[in-house]
Amino acid sequence: MPEIASRRRTQPPPPRFVFEALTNPERDPVRPWLILHNDEQRPTIAEVVEPNLVVWTSIWPWRPDARIRFDITGPPRGSATLCWTLIVDEPVPDRETTVRMRKRVNELINANLRFTFGQ
Repeated sequence: MPEIASRRRTQPPPPRFVFEALTNPERDPVRPWLILHNDEQRPTIAEVVEPNLVVWTSIWPWRPDARIRFDITGPPRGSATLCWTLIVDEPVPDRETTVRMRKRVNELINANLRFTFGQ
């Protein structure tokens, strides 16, 4: 499965909190972050290795093969480093679609999720 996009960024809380947010996005109803568009669907957990790996199924009904892999690293009491990788089956989407998918995942993770942690 080709990797078509990836981003790595530090998240303010320790890794276990990032892991919890990714495995249970509704855990804090006061600060929702997984706000999906009308043409998106809630992902399910395809794979998990606590506390360092979460793989989501696709958020795009039109691209059900897509997976979003989250690798979480960092010290137990320090900030986490979160790397997300967008993986798809062949055929790989065209450049415009890839950019749109990448920007959407980046918005959810490095904007919405990050904001819930106070950044």
